[in-house]
Amino acid sequence: MKSDIEIARSIELKKIKQVAVCAGIPREEVENYGRYIAKIPVKLINEEKVEKSNLILVTAITPTKAGIGKTTVSIGLTLGLNKIGKNAIVALREPSLGPCFGMKGGAAGGGYAQVLPMDKINLHFTGDFHAITSAHNMISALLDNYLYQNKANGFGLKDILWRRVLDVNDRSLRSIVTGLGPKTNGITQQAGFDITTASEIMAILCLASSQEDLRRRIENVLLGFTYDDKPFTVKDLGVAGAIAILLKDSINPNLVQTTENTPAFVHGGPFANIAHGCNSILATRMAMTYGDYVVTEAGFGADLGAEKFYNIKCRKAGLQPRLTVIVATLQGLKMHGHVSVEHIREPNKEGVLEGLKNLDKHVRNLRSFGQSVVVAFNKYASDTDEEIELVRQHCAKNGVGFAVNNAFTDGGEGAVGLAELVVKTIEEQPSAALQFTYNEADTVCEKIEKVARKLYGANEVTYSPEARKSIQMIDKMGISHFPICIAKTQYSFSGNPKLYGVAENFELHIRDIVINNGAEMIVAVVGEMLRMPGLPKEPQALHIDIVNGEIEGLS
Repeated sequence: MKSDIEIARSIELKKIKQVAVCAGIPREEVENYGRYIAKIPVKLINEEKVEKSNLILVTAITPTKAGIGKTTVSIGLTLGLNKIGKNAIVALREPSLGPCFGMKGGAAGGGYAQVLPMDKINLHFTGDFHAITSAHNMISALLDNYLYQNKANGFGLKDILWRRVLDVNDRSLRSIVTGLGPKTNGITQQAGFDITTASEIMAILCLASSQEDLRRRIENVLLGFTYDDKPFTVKDLGVAGAIAILLKDSINPNLVQTTENTPAFVHGGPFANIAHGCNSILATRMAMTYGDYVVTEAGFGADLGAEKFYNIKCRKAGLQPRLTVIVATLQGLKMHGHVSVEHIREPNKEGVLEGLKNLDKHVRNLRSFGQSVVVAFNKYASDTDEEIELVRQHCAKNGVGFAVNNAFTDGGEGAVGLAELVVKTIEEQPSAALQFTYNEADTVCEKIEKVARKLYGANEVTYSPEARKSIQMIDKMGISHFPICIAKTQYSFSGNPKLYGVAENFELHIRDIVINNGAEMIVAVVGEMLRMPGLPKEPQALHIDIVNGEIEGLS
């Protein structure tokens, strides 16, 4: 079979205005970024149409190094829905350069279920990530300048909370010292970088409901505390307008197309292990304005992305998904069944049965939100019919819909069965009203512990002295009603990435609390979880090149 990028090149793309007009978007409102990419203004969102649209979430079992293919399933399901005569649009996150050049090589789907042009989407796209990085670091520069210029007046901050960001995996920048050298270089202080996907500005862009709301949230960004313990914000700097200008175009959702020329919105890109893991609310609402069925995904496993999709995104945006699809693979199940990665392509009935416990735990969690759930089995070439049937029977026994997804090799035709199952389930057993894991009135600790105990399986939650100090400050600021966003490893229900399957009766240690006052959420950092990844021993960048004018190595 051809590589992803070879398949992408073989597709004859439609001009983006054609795609937009076919979706019902007025031609004159399309702002082209070249021939095949456009931005669509947020003013076109129609709340009456949003209410009538069927929102479908795609999530997954706990991911493994073998991969799951959640984005491929999301795009494939959308193609399948269109194949059976439904008006369906997919809404996804933008890829980050960090993992593209680190481990993944790309994040625009795969095979014959991709969003295109995949090379541009995976690289600089419409510049949203660059704008977010610039806006974030502009705040850093303005803050440092403010401290430098007002030092003689006796002004200073006891605690500086604002770090810099970069859309590159770079472990060397996690902890640095700035302002070294002569006094004219600024104030010498400890600082550091997070990856852009963890930036509060990224979260703000994805949670904002309008340009005005974006500006309001930027004003509220907490930068640090004065020596008399008063919060110091972007509003105090007086630069919220300037920062909002840097994001003026980025707030508008990006329109592209699938391998079958159907519309796709790709906008925003927070990771689900260190941030809230969902595409922008505005892109989701835009897709729901023009699609009767909208498929969206949440990052990593359901314990991370789906939990935050419901408890943060849906809670704040008033969204009500009609169905959740959970993706599983034989290789992933076998790894959760404690089969070594070297042997996961070999038949192993016992490994599959043991790994199904991970799937079952996620299904129970999803149902606790009131969601109707179906399983999308993402098929790989090495899968055997006997083992697929084993998973099918297990799902039937537990009353969970099951369908095989072959969109990777067959495009929309390969997802027709899944699409029919999704439509049938929505029509016959739509999800109930969302039941959140915690209440807004709960304390920060109660919120963390409800997620940790109910969804992860922890029997104890502990807090570092620094975390407890931050929680006290949150109570003092009167923002304990904000939802919580737990940053932890994606490879386990616990904080230990090596603890596969279903972790039980473990301790979850909260090392740090990050106050996202503008994004209006509290980030709880578990254990050694890092918000700036490093590169692997053999980064994907070694395989990315330009050959005869064509990009190679993106996948």
